[in-house]
Amino acid sequence: MSLQQRISLLFTAISAGILLVFMLIVYFSANQNRKVEFYEILQKEAITKVNLLLETRLDARTLQTIYRENREILYEVEVAIYNEDYELLYHDAVDIDFVKETPDMFGRIESEQIIKFVQDKWQVIGQLVTLEGKQYFVTAAAFDAYGYRNLENLRNTMLFSFALGLAIIYLIGWYFSQKALAPIRGMISEAQKISASNLDLRLQVPKHRDELGVLAETFNEMLERLEKSFDSQKQFVSYISHELRTPLSVIIAELELSQNKKRSKDEYRETIELVLADAKKLAKLSSTLLDFAKAGYDKSEINFKAMRVDEILLDASQELQALNQGYRVDLDFKGEFDEDDITVLGNSYLLAMAFKNLMENACKYSLDQTCRCSISTTKQAVQIAFKDNGVGIEATDMEEIFNPFYRGTNRNISEGTGIGLALVKRIANLHEAQIIVESKKGDGSLFTFILPKYYS
Repeated sequence: MSLQQRISLLFTAISAGILLVFMLIVYFSANQNRKVEFYEILQKEAITKVNLLLETRLDARTLQTIYRENREILYEVEVAIYNEDYELLYHDAVDIDFVKETPDMFGRIESEQIIKFVQDKWQVIGQLVTLEGKQYFVTAAAFDAYGYRNLENLRNTMLFSFALGLAIIYLIGWYFSQKALAPIRGMISEAQKISASNLDLRLQVPKHRDELGVLAETFNEMLERLEKSFDSQKQFVSYISHELRTPLSVIIAELELSQNKKRSKDEYRETIELVLADAKKLAKLSSTLLDFAKAGYDKSEINFKAMRVDEILLDASQELQALNQGYRVDLDFKGEFDEDDITVLGNSYLLAMAFKNLMENACKYSLDQTCRCSISTTKQAVQIAFKDNGVGIEATDMEEIFNPFYRGTNRNISEGTGIGLALVKRIANLHEAQIIVESKKGDGSLFTFILPKYYS
């Protein structure tokens, strides 16, 4: 069942429920009014016959004749009158006598003055009438055929109107649901045109700022992220194929050349050193790519705990210098800190990776291969600065340096993969940290990694 059908049926069902409630209220109200009005008629008819019989002294046979001759035509009221000793003074039709008066009934009339009840759809009233100082028990009964017929006509009219109204309501619901869902059908049609080959297409956002507009904008934002992800993946595959092909080609060429031509020991040693250097490049590239993938995990899947920044920074500097004997890292802790001042919530492996990349970059581009690191604190954060005295970063490169595989105009100065700073940026985002870059051509660069403090 389509959404349009469900909306139409739901709208019809709710309307049917509301109509049914109102119809029941009208029907039972009409029935109650009919009953009350007919009791009043019975009471008036009973009093009239009492007056005719006892005050006007109208002949009883005349009253009985009027009752019998008009009973089938006018639905005449059957009246019975008893004295205070429960003796029958008058009855319209004793042979018919629909209401069988009993001592219990007289007792109820005497105590309550007037009683009303229904017997086989006949409405009956019994009351105590005082006339010329004497009390009389009067009962009156009749079948309200006219009222019941009107009530039946009202019921049939309402049922017919109910059925017709539901049909009209369903058609109206169908029409309005079709109009309401038209933008969604348009969005579906536009979305079906989007595939991996044309992720640049977007849904048309309605002019009115409603739920459908928000949905279209959210979908477009998702497409934007998917497009960037696909572009990054394509770039990643292209870059990897290029980076892997070059050292592998060199390795294969060197080994084939060594195999086809007899060489001296020194030449073999030189070939092995070249192959080893290229193999190390491949190992470093694969390790960097693995770290880059790890930094792309969902934050909820990474273990975070409280840790001291100075310890992570020290471990990262020692690891970097152990791998690169020519690199030097100068650590400067500005001022005295309490443990709480330099405690953050993070993942030690990822933070160490980020710090090591920033140190390595500083050492690579410094003339003396030295990175100067310093830690300072503010009320809310811990700031770790990484300073080099290298060539600096061109202004045109500043906005691109954190993009994966991007290498600036100074790429000829040192080898690299273009992943390091992108990796640092991802790690910063996972830790809700900031990276501020200050650089001037020919005057080195300063990277400041700002981590929020941890409060236990």
